[in-house]
Amino acid sequence: MIKEFSAGVVPYNKDISSYLVLHYEEGHWDFPKGHVEKGENEKDAALRELKEETGIKNVEILEGFKEKISYFFRAKYMVNKVVFKEVVFFLAFVYETAVTLSYEHIGYKWATYEDALNTITYKNSKEVLKKAEQFIKIYLDKNINKV
Repeated sequence: MIKEFSAGVVPYNKDISSYLVLHYEEGHWDFPKGHVEKGENEKDAALRELKEETGIKNVEILEGFKEKISYFFRAKYMVNKVVFKEVVFFLAFVYETAVTLSYEHIGYKWATYEDALNTITYKNSKEVLKKAEQFIKIYLDKNINKV
């Protein structure tokens, strides 16, 4: 069995209270993510992928949020091969809303929590979103009076 390791970001913009979700060529909706390259740590890979897939670079990773999902899929680039994939997601405040999509995507949207939950295709990514929403609520409650 082939194993792949990826990292991604759950992008959240506080100004518009929305998450960024991407429409992949294969038809599904998910967060920005991609392979961890040799010599790269997970966080650096996640930030690189966010920039490559969306053009967004003005971000702040929220310490304390790191969610891992795993799944199997059949790779279209390897006939009859099953791939086991692990993805680590970080949560980030995004300080820009302009998006420049990579060739890998056919669309995007900034979505409220409920809209993102209804848009994201896969259950495991929906679970990451639910945890991100809880984390953000707690984070903002704790930091509401800080300037």
